[in-house]
Amino acid sequence: MEKYLEILKYILPAGVVLLSNYLIIKSFFDKEAAKRRFELKYNNQKLISPIRLQAYERMILFLERMTPDSLLVRVVRPKMTTIQLQKAMLGAIRKEFEHNMSQQIYLSGASWEAVKNAKESIIKLINTVASKQNYNTPATQFSTIMIKMYASIEVSPIDTAINLLKDEVHEELL
Repeated sequence: MEKYLEILKYILPAGVVLLSNYLIIKSFFDKEAAKRRFELKYNNQKLISPIRLQAYERMILFLERMTPDSLLVRVVRPKMTTIQLQKAMLGAIRKEFEHNMSQQIYLSGASWEAVKNAKESIIKLINTVASKQNYNTPATQFSTIMIKMYASIEVSPIDTAINLLKDEVHEELL
């Protein structure tokens, strides 16, 4: 029995020292791993933030270019008819949307939905105004009616989407 007590006198302190060393080293490695994860996340954020801001800028530019007055300035040509202008406007919207479609990866789901809804509402407005016109009427008449109808919309989906994008950017920067 005395032998066991003698052995226990050496083994017990050694076990306590071993356990305490293990806990200290484990704590150190856990802190280092957390520090590395934080640095990696910080560096990724440093790379992604400018790209995300650029995506928001491009989406706001897309939305601004999609407003009827801006769209008309770019696509209307002399002696165009309603059907020609309708096709040109829808083509311009589709082309710009496809060009900026990859930006959705950097936007929130709500922002991307707002952008899509704004696009769809403008397409619907163009088609609605065009359907009420004779396809051979001058594009100027179509343009005037469309701008008036867009101006009569109380809450523009384009303005809603732009405001949502701006709010997200402000949240990101703070």
